Amino acid sequence: MNVRQNKLASLAALGLVGGLALTACGGGSDTASGTGSDNGGAAASGDYASLTGNLTGAGASSQQNAQTAWTESFMGIAQGQGSSLNVTYDSVGSGTGREQFLSNQAAFAGTDAALTEEELASSKEVCNGEQAFDLPVYISPIAVVFKLDGVDSLNLSPETIAGIFSGKITKWNDEAITKENPDATLPDLDIVPVHRSDKSGTTENFTEYLSETAGDVWTDGPVEEWPTSGGQSGEGTSGLISTVQGGNGTIGYADASQAGELGTAAIKVGEEYVPYSADAAAKAVDASPREEGREDHDIVVKLDRTTTESGAYPLVLVSYLAVCGSYADQATGDAVKAYASYIVSADGQKAAADNAGAAPLSDQLSTEAQAAIDAIAVG
Repeated sequence: MNVRQNKLASLAALGLVGGLALTACGGGSDTASGTGSDNGGAAASGDYASLTGNLTGAGASSQQNAQTAWTESFMGIAQGQGSSLNVTYDSVGSGTGREQFLSNQAAFAGTDAALTEEELASSKEVCNGEQAFDLPVYISPIAVVFKLDGVDSLNLSPETIAGIFSGKITKWNDEAITKENPDATLPDLDIVPVHRSDKSGTTENFTEYLSETAGDVWTDGPVEEWPTSGGQSGEGTSGLISTVQGGNGTIGYADASQAGELGTAAIKVGEEYVPYSADAAAKAVDASPREEGREDHDIVVKLDRTTTESGAYPLVLVSYLAVCGSYADQATGDAVKAYASYIVSADGQKAAADNAGAAPLSDQLSTEAQAAIDAIAVG
């Protein structure tokens, strides 16, 4: 498992990190009791004592720190009530996570890109005849990170960022960069752009931002797989960060929770340069509408990348939990509903904020997400 060990001392003392086990979404169950209900069992009551088995999720590496906190905290509560449930999350990337979910290898997926129409249609095959849906669970800025000796921060416009990653701007002392950073000492050094090597929701959010804000400087559209050759790459968030850290003159993009000691860029929004922060990311999400044409309970935010609201940081991702609308297996369904309910609760969102720097869901988003969870059919 690629699960980052989080230093939650009280939870670690309880030995709460569960082992790997795969639990399918749709199969029958020898442990199911009764017929279940739309608000079934432990998930609705908050009584976790009856939860059993192994609940496995997979997906976005951006959620890794938050998922570590969520799984440990949730199991601490559940096992304290006498539950034997183990919850694990494998941060294999959004694309692979969705593939595992839709092939019945995982009970839920973490994804930085909402399920497509084709994925929603195919989900009925593993979701007991019902369609899957997306729950917003994690809001985080995407940081433009770099390693450049002697420089800790930069101001960059969308056009300049697009020029760097499209290969049009190749030197750190290029006029486009020096004009935006008159007080920085920038060397005559090659820029080494670093992108994700795997199918990535972070890449899709990053390229969507460039497509909508950089004009004709970025022409490759919003894509999950990096569209151009050149530069270097890393697998997953950790691989990209490691590649950036290992060089000088390197620049990449990653969930801000894993920026560490790397330099970061403030991006131009309107007439100001805005550094990333949880509050700035939340402002951008609050200014964005819902995506139209989605079924009930499929909650997808249509991010307004072009907002000029003061203090907003529109280079942001809303990461989702993809879950089934129905689980034939009672134990799996109850566990998914209980775990998802914890994640969208005030306590779950605080755990993500404390351990991953995420912006908590608004009260409205949290309420909508809980209503969707309550509607999941079980048994």
